[in-house]
Amino acid sequence: MNPAKVVREKVERLTDLPNIGKTMAHDLMRIGISRPEQLIGEDPYDLYVRFCRAFGERQDPCALDVLMSITDFMEGGEPKAWWEYTAERKRRYGGRIAIG
Repeated sequence: MNPAKVVREKVERLTDLPNIGKTMAHDLMRIGISRPEQLIGEDPYDLYVRFCRAFGERQDPCALDVLMSITDFMEGGEPKAWWEYTAERKRRYGGRIAIG
């Protein structure tokens, strides 16, 4: 969902989360995440590694930005566009992004 349209009190499905559409919701279900509340306490990098393993290849680093956005949101952060996490991802993880 477009972050500007997210209403925290109405988040019930994965597609209610900022930056999550049908495809990413399906991808999250593929790694065992079927409800937004399951993201609470999850590490976005660990989720990214699970994505890479589920798909059998390294995923675009932007996927990690999206995962950072939704875990931050579920921990109480404001809904933000995924690209607002790119600089933080680069600072936090640098070149470490791999299947692991």
